[in-house]
Amino acid sequence: MNNFNFYSPTEFVFGKDRENECGTYVKKFGGSKVLIHYGGNSAKKSGLLDRVKKSLENSGIAYCELGGVQPNPRDGLVYKGIELCRKENIDFILAVGGGSVIDSSKAIAAGVPYDGDFWDFYSGKRIEKALPVGTVLTIAAAGSEGSGDSVITKEDGMFKRGAGSDALRPKFSVMNPELTQTLPAYQTACGATDIMAHVFERYFTNTTEVEITDRLCEAVLMTMVKETPRVIADPNNYEARANIMWAGMVAHNNIVGVGREQDWNSHGIEHELSALYDCAHGAGLAVIMPAWMEFVYKHNIMRFCQMAVRVFGCNMDFENPENTAIAGIKAFRRFLHDIGMPINFAELGAKEEDIPALTEKLGLGDGKTGGFVHLSSEDVSQIYKIAAKATL
Repeated sequence: MNNFNFYSPTEFVFGKDRENECGTYVKKFGGSKVLIHYGGNSAKKSGLLDRVKKSLENSGIAYCELGGVQPNPRDGLVYKGIELCRKENIDFILAVGGGSVIDSSKAIAAGVPYDGDFWDFYSGKRIEKALPVGTVLTIAAAGSEGSGDSVITKEDGMFKRGAGSDALRPKFSVMNPELTQTLPAYQTACGATDIMAHVFERYFTNTTEVEITDRLCEAVLMTMVKETPRVIADPNNYEARANIMWAGMVAHNNIVGVGREQDWNSHGIEHELSALYDCAHGAGLAVIMPAWMEFVYKHNIMRFCQMAVRVFGCNMDFENPENTAIAGIKAFRRFLHDIGMPINFAELGAKEEDIPALTEKLGLGDGKTGGFVHLSSEDVSQIYKIAAKATL
């Protein structure tokens, strides 16, 4: 196990009706005037936004609003949010929504106290300070409610890039599983896929002797394999929703990734898909992750065997372990198909002829990327080609 620091200061406020306590927690963490940041009309129609406002009012906290966050959140709205916060002397940002809303909120939070262009942070500059952020989570997926990460799409060129800093970790996150019960099955499945991908990016590592985090990763993955079909079959299954919501946070606050080298190639490769086609991030990951696995599994066949046996219950072929590794990858792709996810370019709405453009936009040039296996531009192109033609 490698040396590590782990800092996760977020207070998680979990359970039914907890959104009614937002005002208490904003006040606890020093907020006096809040920007409520949200997406479309669902937060309004469901009454969630009104409940949040009432809670703030009951605590004597002023607020203004900025809606309109899209999936794959755009830099244009971030700039608008930064300007609004400065004009209104906002000192706390409350994200009401899923990962896109939270990511946009974090970008605004980083941009307000910064003299330059917030996009500098998504081009490699370190984030030193940010306004405090709180969240009211409505989709179990990105894990942004517990992480210091944010991903934003630059509209000029449609580049999707990430930034990360402990300064962006939410001060508190309200997690009421009931708020996810109205999600369409497709969005639920996309979220589940994203959660699993966050774990796999940490699970496939070159670091040895990491049994504790291996087992934690496997526990989250097995939970998703069990609970996702249950919520697809019964969207109102509160207990299954609760397990998935907590799994999403655990998957990405890095408790399952400490002390080990991580990869994140699949996320980088997928980002170009969702930037170009504006598809759901989880759907893109469902296409890319198994294709990446097929391309790299020979680098460490026994780690893929471990995944196959422990997570998907495959039988271990001791005479030919490669059979077990391949069986595990197939089991993962079958699981994704069964919960309603696309498994190839055609099902996603992507085009094979766009592979050169997708590869170029990743920006590797003659360089390489990744932790588990270092990939060149040609390697990435091959992964896209596998993804384009994938079958069960």
